[in-house]
Amino acid sequence: MSWSSSKSTDSNQPINTPLLLPQLVINTRPVERAAPLTRHLQAAGMSVVDMPMLTLQPRLTTDNDMMLMRQWLAGEYQALVIVSPTAAASGLAIWQLLEREHQDNGATDKEVEAIEGSSNILVAPSHLITVGEATAAVLNEAKLSNASYQVLQPAIANNEGMLAMPEIDSLQAGDKLLVWRGLGGRRLLVDTLQARGVHIDSIAWYERKMPIDAMMQYQQWLQDFNNRNATVGITASQQIKPIVIVSSGTAFEHWESIVLSTKTFDVAAEHQVMSVNAPLKLSDFCYVVLGERLANMVAEQNLSYWRVEDLAPETILITIKKTSL
Repeated sequence: MSWSSSKSTDSNQPINTPLLLPQLVINTRPVERAAPLTRHLQAAGMSVVDMPMLTLQPRLTTDNDMMLMRQWLAGEYQALVIVSPTAAASGLAIWQLLEREHQDNGATDKEVEAIEGSSNILVAPSHLITVGEATAAVLNEAKLSNASYQVLQPAIANNEGMLAMPEIDSLQAGDKLLVWRGLGGRRLLVDTLQARGVHIDSIAWYERKMPIDAMMQYQQWLQDFNNRNATVGITASQQIKPIVIVSSGTAFEHWESIVLSTKTFDVAAEHQVMSVNAPLKLSDFCYVVLGERLANMVAEQNLSYWRVEDLAPETILITIKKTSL
């Protein structure tokens, strides 16, 4: 945790921005994905706290995962959907491994030399569809001299955007789709296509866990936050709600459990200066959330939120600035 000083589609309950202190934003994205957003918001003059609610842990590649990859390479799927940069990197590594395995097992020395001199070793056997610019960049910037494939992206980087793509919209009963992902997530896409009769297989290259130090980080931040408010004489009724950026239902569940389980003493009264031990409730924050499902989770608890359809730093900044008007 560190202190440092495009499309929004839904919101409720406006925020009054403080004149005394810069807008405080808590970035709960995983460490490996948080930095560009944090830097962008800092450059705009906001105070940003990196407080990851997810850590991405690789999963062991199973025999079934390898079987699905071989079936994909054999052309059994009409499309491959890749939902994150981590999934793209993991899947790409196994793709390369299987291609080398194929060369070693089935080609003569002369054929291997010809293949290695070709620019078409990694030829995608189906449409490659990535969710978001960062995921596409993993494939486009891999700098593979032996690759030949086109990476497709939806106009809007979410489930709804993917469902609108011709390559997905045209799938029908009997077609097959493979998904590279983390454990959990993307249910709207899967449920919609399965209802249409599309067969969907997936490979979970990693899983999302709560960081082991998440609770400690939050409690340390809370003490620092209350100390700062007490120092400048901000009362509980004057307290400006920090904005929390949340990109998945799992991250919000982790955030919720930490906030609700934090026990403190000497809770400040409504019109007293904030106690350094005063706890905060979920409703003491406002939220920038990604997509419909997460927006619904937050709305069900009557929390203040703004829904965005992508996680581009520019989109997040524009959304937060709108809350300050």
